[in-house]
Amino acid sequence: MNKIDLLNKSNLKSWPFKEAQQILKKNGGLSNFKTPEKGHIVFETGYGPSGLPHIGTFGEVVRTTMVRNAFVSLIECPTKLITFSDDMDGLRKVPENVPNKEMLSKYIGKPLTSIPDPFEKYESFGHHNNAKLRSFLDEFNFEYDFISSTERYKSGFFDNTIIEILQNYEKILEIMLPTLRKERKNTYSPFLPLSEETGNVLQVQVDEYRPKNNSIIYTEPTNQKKVEVLVTGGNCKLQWKVDWAMRWMALGVDYEMCGKDLTESVDLASKICKSIGKKSPVNLIYEMFLDEKGEKISKSVGNGISVDEWLRYGSPESLSLFMFQKPKSAKKLFFDVIPKTVDEYISHYNSYDKLDDIKKIDSPIWHIHLGKPKKFKSDITFNSLTNLVSICNTDDKKIIWSFVNQYDSTISPENNPEFDKLINYAINYYNDFVLPNKKYLNIDSTNKSVFEEMRDVLKLKINENNSAEDIQTLLYEVGKNHHFENLKDFFKLVYQVLLGQEQGPRLGSFIKLYGINQTIKIIEQRIDFHKS
Repeated sequence: MNKIDLLNKSNLKSWPFKEAQQILKKNGGLSNFKTPEKGHIVFETGYGPSGLPHIGTFGEVVRTTMVRNAFVSLIECPTKLITFSDDMDGLRKVPENVPNKEMLSKYIGKPLTSIPDPFEKYESFGHHNNAKLRSFLDEFNFEYDFISSTERYKSGFFDNTIIEILQNYEKILEIMLPTLRKERKNTYSPFLPLSEETGNVLQVQVDEYRPKNNSIIYTEPTNQKKVEVLVTGGNCKLQWKVDWAMRWMALGVDYEMCGKDLTESVDLASKICKSIGKKSPVNLIYEMFLDEKGEKISKSVGNGISVDEWLRYGSPESLSLFMFQKPKSAKKLFFDVIPKTVDEYISHYNSYDKLDDIKKIDSPIWHIHLGKPKKFKSDITFNSLTNLVSICNTDDKKIIWSFVNQYDSTISPENNPEFDKLINYAINYYNDFVLPNKKYLNIDSTNKSVFEEMRDVLKLKINENNSAEDIQTLLYEVGKNHHFENLKDFFKLVYQVLLGQEQGPRLGSFIKLYGINQTIKIIEQRIDFHKS
């Protein structure tokens, strides 16, 4: 019996456990849970490969994995995570962040797996984007089953459920038509035939539904001929909301989350399932990620941050923490959030061992590491490291390590590889974001006395035995002595003179890391520069 079995599970408050409890409730509850007839619980994430995978795609998989882990910690039941690619969808517009746009524009309307790869690496654009998705999911060691919409349609896997959709098309139209604009109602059909003439996924009016023949009749746009086509065998694709409901039924999906922009789609797909007498999954509606302008992140536009970009400046665990935090709240996702999130991860990790058993399991650390936290601890923040790199003006890790070891001689790249990676992240962030914007403020007659007193305090009142808090307190006194109305202005001045930036670390902690004598030396250099 593992640790969580001995706890009062009802006290678990973190959102993945809340979601897991909803799945349990739908299957008889914790005390009367019944494993579904298929023998496992299915978690699903969806991907539309019309554009390159972005960080929101990753977020959906990592969040769903957290719910899956919470679920298996509550009950013994096999589970499966499906990552589904809607790669039979027709290309609606050419993405902005791909090569060979002119070539792609000739294939508007064709299934993504029938379009040449603009990157010239795979058999189709859909296959290329699917491979990109799998590669970064594999990089994070996710356990998942990849499913291609094209493969399942063409293999006949979906045929029985598609036939049920055809047999119940009138019920489905009653659900869908009231939600459509007047002009759309006239041509709407749950079925999108693939044209034998052009290969396009056709948005055409169905002239006749023939459930007994498993077929529909439509008018081919290119020659106005009536065409009868089977709805099975990949000859037709279903409209999006109907397709989603069909997928839930065919794959036996028990849980799927999605963005707020798909709220109506979830509601309608659930109604379609109910109309056919089938269960719909538990759904979590999460808020969207926004770029620095407050606009929704888009695969086709390519705004926001990619997974690779985040991993240049922060650990995979920090990215998972960002995804864990408040999924139902809209969050801006741009480069400025990375240092803050890295430091939040360090803070959570440092406090983890002090938590009681219930709070440990509710901690982000438990969910990020799927119940098996690794060894990592640092009293040095990412913010302080970045500023250490800044004041040293170097990308030589050995120099940074020498300062770190003056602060703590017990750690090394060998016994703390995670911290060694943190130095890499700090150097990258400094080079890309801090260095290009450095603008030093020179000491002058109006502020010279501030830095002289600062130097004297460090020389006469502080030694290596003083704590970071001691140093911070004495620096506050310097600011007060010079009558700054707001001490934030005092610290801003110090940052501008010593670091060339308007914001910086908590000075007591930074000076403790950088070294008192080294700080005195920098201050004296800046004062001497004023004299010259």
